[in-house]
Amino acid sequence: MLKSREFWLVTASALLLGITGVLLSVWGNPENSGICVSCFIENSAGALGLHDNQRMQYLRPELIGFVLGSFVTALIFKDFRSRGGSATLSRLFLGIFMIFGCAVFIGCPIKLMLRFAAGDMTAVAGIVGLVAGVWAGLKGLTHGVEFVPQSQAKSHGGLLIPGLFILLLVFFLVRPGFLLFSSQGGGTQFAPWQTALLVGVLLGGLAQRSRFCITGSIRNFMLMGLRTSALPGLLIFILAALLMNILTGRFNYGLYGQPGAHLEYIWSFLGMGLVGWISVLIGGCPFRQLIKAGEGDADAGIVVIGMFIGGALAQSWGIAATASGVSIYGKLAMLAGFLLLATGSLVFRERNS
Repeated sequence: MLKSREFWLVTASALLLGITGVLLSVWGNPENSGICVSCFIENSAGALGLHDNQRMQYLRPELIGFVLGSFVTALIFKDFRSRGGSATLSRLFLGIFMIFGCAVFIGCPIKLMLRFAAGDMTAVAGIVGLVAGVWAGLKGLTHGVEFVPQSQAKSHGGLLIPGLFILLLVFFLVRPGFLLFSSQGGGTQFAPWQTALLVGVLLGGLAQRSRFCITGSIRNFMLMGLRTSALPGLLIFILAALLMNILTGRFNYGLYGQPGAHLEYIWSFLGMGLVGWISVLIGGCPFRQLIKAGEGDADAGIVVIGMFIGGALAQSWGIAATASGVSIYGKLAMLAGFLLLATGSLVFRERNS
């Protein structure tokens, strides 16, 4: 019974993610980016004045909805628990580099699969990289690379991130003078905010109940094979998005001229590889970190803060890739990220051995 309930929750999450991931683009979000957590974070960081790329400045309501949907659902089902205290500073930096990896690929793991489902074959390099990164992370875990265990926080630190996102919602509604909005570029492409917020809340709530996560699905399949609902959920997500792309006339098979993509496959592989490796270490991809932060996980909250810093730096330092390719700064950021992971793995393995 429990497994059946888990399967249907994962199925519902995957279906909603696949369908709305395409429809949000139909309704106004950038093409193949109906849902992209890293893109949303870069846009939102710009809206808050954390970077000056005027093409990437819009406080994305979906992002707010993910956290608040998770928060409300966790409260309703008594899942909200304030917890944390595991390698805080390390998680901050890993959040930064996870967004760097996404920025070099041009998208988070959700957008990776949405691009693939739209016929973008440049995404294949990213898929292979993500799988390789998850495999590398699991190999590290089997050799003793693990953060210190979490503790139940005595304070109410788990409320800080939900509180912050409630404040962001107030900013979006009130529109104070310091909140910036793009006049050109991707920041001007958005679905109606009420629809975007509602979709975010629904997805946040369902994801909190189902624990659905792209990298988590790959990890669980590697660990348990077909004994888990992870792989069916991932396949349902991709097939739902594929069907919606076909029905809306957005399926465009090929390598060239794909929106929000470049042809530097090695760096796409490395960008998603970095994301996959980090996701295993910290317990989830960017989307999953937002959901966990909403249910009281202060460690995930630190990762979320790191992701906002990473989104700001990716734009300010020219790390983010464009359709023309990956800059030297993006390539150096990837090499620095893998060096950080290799060094950190040795440190944490030594600590826990």
